[in-house]
Amino acid sequence: MYNFLKTVVKNIIPKSILIKNEDQFRKLLKPLYHGKNNECNICKTKLKKFAELENGQLICPICGSLPRTRRLNMLLESEFLKSNMTFLDFSPSRMLYKKWKNRKDISYFPTDFENEFLSDYHYDITKIDAENGMFDLIVCYHILEHIIEDKKAMSELYRVLKTNGTVLIQTPFKEGEIYEDYNIISPEERLKHFGQDDHVRIYSVSGLENRLKEVGFTTEVRIFDEDNYLGFAKNEVVIVCKK
Repeated sequence: MYNFLKTVVKNIIPKSILIKNEDQFRKLLKPLYHGKNNECNICKTKLKKFAELENGQLICPICGSLPRTRRLNMLLESEFLKSNMTFLDFSPSRMLYKKWKNRKDISYFPTDFENEFLSDYHYDITKIDAENGMFDLIVCYHILEHIIEDKKAMSELYRVLKTNGTVLIQTPFKEGEIYEDYNIISPEERLKHFGQDDHVRIYSVSGLENRLKEVGFTTEVRIFDEDNYLGFAKNEVVIVCKK
């Protein structure tokens, strides 16, 4: 039902209007999904079920959050995001952007280089326009697989992080070794080889961890269990990097 309604709405309402009024449109779905079987930990809506996207991911129909977004929200709230922190957030989800933007006890720097996400800054991750050691916390979710000069980006993350600061990193992962081939440049070929038409590689967990260590980070790989009530995915991986 969700995918059908999404297709219908996208076909009849201009994208600019959808983006501007997404919250209001999503509220119309609340009576269809209201229940007690699940809960979104971002918008706090209790649901009879999450909507399932065509790729199998469970999306909150009311706020649009994906499993990785809800897990990130939990990690930030329970462990990593504290008062008086300076927080750099690459390409934040719409709901988390609004949530952290409203907090008055943190200095929040949401950034997106290509204007595809809500943001206030437009940092190039390979040349971040910020002083050394500026940030206590950095979230870099599903960014590095888009970046050809990924080691340069990792070095920049290390540079702008404070001593004892934390970077949370996630990308799509595969078993074995990192797969990258810079001769693959067309969107069609990138989709075929890397799973998305703007990706330039697929990391392995160990491969990404080794590159992060090469620029100076200490790393901890966390693998999380499934949580059906909150709609968290099974075996989700987050690499916690420290300086």
